Amino acid sequence: MFQIKDLVKTYTPKDAEPVMALRGITVDFGETGMVFILGKSGCGKSTLLHVMGGLDFPTSGEIVIDGKSSKDFTKEDYDNYRNTYVGFVFQEYNLLPEFTVYENLAIALQLQGKKADKALLKEYLKRVDLDLDEKRRPTQLSGGQKQRVAIARALIKDPKIIFADEPTGALDAKTGNDILTLLKSLSTDRLVIVVSHDEEFARTYGDRVLEMSDGLIVADSAAS
Repeated sequence: MFQIKDLVKTYTPKDAEPVMALRGITVDFGETGMVFILGKSGCGKSTLLHVMGGLDFPTSGEIVIDGKSSKDFTKEDYDNYRNTYVGFVFQEYNLLPEFTVYENLAIALQLQGKKADKALLKEYLKRVDLDLDEKRRPTQLSGGQKQRVAIARALIKDPKIIFADEPTGALDAKTGNDILTLLKSLSTDRLVIVVSHDEEFARTYGDRVLEMSDGLIVADSAAS
C-alpha cells in the first residue's frame, strides 16, 4: 500500500515570500494501475511527484510505504527507497550521454548492489521493444528510443512504483501514444503514476485521474 498524508511543501526563496507548492494532500493508491496527475503548469504536480518519489522532502506530512512512514526514514531508508522501491521516467530522459545504453541500464542495477549481466540488460531492452548494439549511446537514438531506454532503466530495478514526469512531453503524438501504451502494459503488475497536462492521454490510458490546482487535489475520478 502506498499513501500520502497531509503533504505540505513550502519553498522559501531568498529575498522573496514563501511559496506553498503543496497545501496538504492526502491520497491512497492501489498496488497496480495507471494513475494520471493532471494540472496546469505551476499547479504543484511535479513537486508532488518528486516528494512522493523521495527526490524532494515535504515540509510536513508523510508518505507511507507498506505501513512505514517517511517520518521514520533515515537517509539510508530514503536511498533504499529511491534505488529499489521506485523507478523514474522523465521528459528529458536523464540518460548519461557519455555512457552506452547498456551502461546506463547497468548503473541502476549497481545502485542495488547487483551485477549487471549483459544478457539481462539485453532482455530488459527487448521488454521495451528495443534491440540495440551494446556500443550505442543515447546521442545516437531517437526521442522515442531514448524514452524506452529510460523506461527499461526504471523497470530493471523491478520497482513497485514507476513515476513518470511528462514522459511524452518531448515526443510527437504517435511516439507518445506508443510510450503510454508501454507504460499501461507495465501497470498490470505495479503502480504507474504519470504527471501530465494532456487530459486526452489521461482519459485514454489512465485508470484513475487526479486533477490538481494551486497545490491541491481538486478532483479524483476514474478515467473514462
